[in-house]
Amino acid sequence: MSERRVNFGLWYDFRNPAPSAVSFEQLYRQSLDQIAWAETLGFDSVWLTEHHFCEDGYTPSPLVLAAAIGERTSRMRIGTNLMLLPLADPVRLAEDAAAVSILTGGRFDLGVGLGYRALEFDYFGRRLNHRPSLMEEGIDIIRQAWSGSPVTIEGKRYRIDGLPVAPVPAEAPRLLMGGMAEPAIARAARLGDGFLSTGGIGHDLYIKALQEQGKERSQGVICAGNWMIVAPDPEAEAARIGEHVLYQANQYISWGAFGPPESVPLFRDAASAIEGGLYELCDADGAVANLTQMLTDYPEIADVHFWAQFPGESVESGSRRIEYLASEVLPNVRNDLKLGR
Repeated sequence: MSERRVNFGLWYDFRNPAPSAVSFEQLYRQSLDQIAWAETLGFDSVWLTEHHFCEDGYTPSPLVLAAAIGERTSRMRIGTNLMLLPLADPVRLAEDAAAVSILTGGRFDLGVGLGYRALEFDYFGRRLNHRPSLMEEGIDIIRQAWSGSPVTIEGKRYRIDGLPVAPVPAEAPRLLMGGMAEPAIARAARLGDGFLSTGGIGHDLYIKALQEQGKERSQGVICAGNWMIVAPDPEAEAARIGEHVLYQANQYISWGAFGPPESVPLFRDAASAIEGGLYELCDADGAVANLTQMLTDYPEIADVHFWAQFPGESVESGSRRIEYLASEVLPNVRNDLKLGR
């Protein structure tokens, strides 16, 4: 039996809310330095996410950053968790993703999702109720574009007749799909090369959807975006970075990430955000136990990645948790589960 492999990685949104002590130029430079350093510590992957028209600069151009990260690293896989496919021209997205795959020697994975912010859809001229068809036809177009054959589709949203798309990457990226609602998770099981989860939401639904489609669990792949906060004294760490955690949670709620904003109340303070949100406070022993249990329960998990830092938190502050994960958590999880490197 081959040795199981699980990647452990870092997740970035490059947000820089006001009042900030650093420029975006400094934040980007420091973050790229951090990613290159994390690779030397044994982290296996880095993940980028996408939103537009955010005052804090939430990453609007993850593929540009992915190419830059590819130049600063030699081993890490680089992925998006996630990009907003319904907002994109799928042919152009396929071209750009192919270029990143070529530049990184096949180390790139393209993760996509539906999106939910009306502001973004309005500007890009898309309708929220068209998201499922934009997603499904977009997936079809991207796969055709990477096949080397001309793209042809006669759909609800796209009509393309024999369009040649090049260059074709020697190794096509995995096409991963995310979501928190049951239909989106079922779509990931049906069409994706894997499922991008958020805070552990949807693992059971993904397994159920695989089985309902006549697929074996072993055919499933989960890349798990983890919201755990791991530190030697997790309660003290939560108090130290609480304002940044609260900002992240309430921004997502106000945008509608967890349902209509009018029906999902904002958290009143950091303590309530941590207690009632997706966050989990752990020291090294707790993190090892939780990760080992999750990876045992879900052998489909191929990657677990953690927020490198929270919005407005300094890179130096996030680096302390990264080093603690690398020295006190990941080696023990790998050893307990006999994971390959």
